Order: sequence, then structure tokens, then C-alpha cells
Amino acid sequence: MAENNNGQPLPQSPHPALRQLLPLVGTWQISGPEVSGTVTYAWMEGGFFLIQTFDLHQGGGHQKGVAYTGFDPDTQTLRSRLMGTDGSNYTYTYQVEEAGFWYWYGEKGSEDFSYSTFNADRTAYEGRWHFRQPGGTPGGYTYRAMRLPEET
Repeated sequence: MAENNNGQPLPQSPHPALRQLLPLVGTWQISGPEVSGTVTYAWMEGGFFLIQTFDLHQGGGHQKGVAYTGFDPDTQTLRSRLMGTDGSNYTYTYQVEEAGFWYWYGEKGSEDFSYSTFNADRTAYEGRWHFRQPGGTPGGYTYRAMRLPEET
């Protein structure tokens, strides 16, 4: 992932691949047997980055933070840099399709990922996280997200 574009010409406009993220924009109520909370996606002014804020209760813990997603020219993917209030600093990769979206921990194709399926009008999605626990045993959890009405 390109750490920065220091010394390079700035892009003249947002990369067209960023449009894939449009269905995520808004605030989502997340629920499931092992997770609850909210996630909000909003465009940064200029449209070059999607900002995600999250406030989740999961696995007995409380995770809060922010992620910035943009187009990464090195990998030709939508890459996200997540920073949590617990000191986490992770990279994720998005791929949004008509029926749903992939969210890989690290590189596209990683064994640690979630796949979510949208409902017909894209006001909800549901999916499952798949990951390896310490020791290599499979782990994961299911979740459902409902788009909350926009505040006026």
C-alpha cells in the first residue's frame, strides 16, 4: 500500500473505483450474537477518501475508531487504514459488488475476511467474519446491518 504521495503530482479527481463504496455511505446499526454498535461512512470533502467511524461492542470488548479508505495505485485496490482507540493500526482492502462486498484484513484474498450480502434496496446487509484465532483455529461471527434514517 502506498504510504503517501509525497513528491508525486496530486490526482486531479477521485479515482473512479471509489464509486464502488457509494452503497456504504450512511450510518448503520450493527447487530449479531457477538457484536453490536454503529458504523458510519461519509465522504471526506473532495471525494478522495471515505471516512468510516465505528463504535462496536464485540467479544466482551469495546472498539472505537476511524478508518480512511482511498484508491491505492500500488495494488489497484480500495485500501483502508484503520486506527482504533486501543492503539490498533490496521490495513484492510474493500471490494464492492452488485450483491455485496468483501472486506479483507490486509491484502485482497486474505484468509481473514468478511463478506456481506446486500438486501434488494441496499438498506441492509448481513454477513460473516472469518478469521484465524491464536493457535490457528478457525473463528468468526455473523452480523446484520440496518441503515439508519438520515438525520435532518
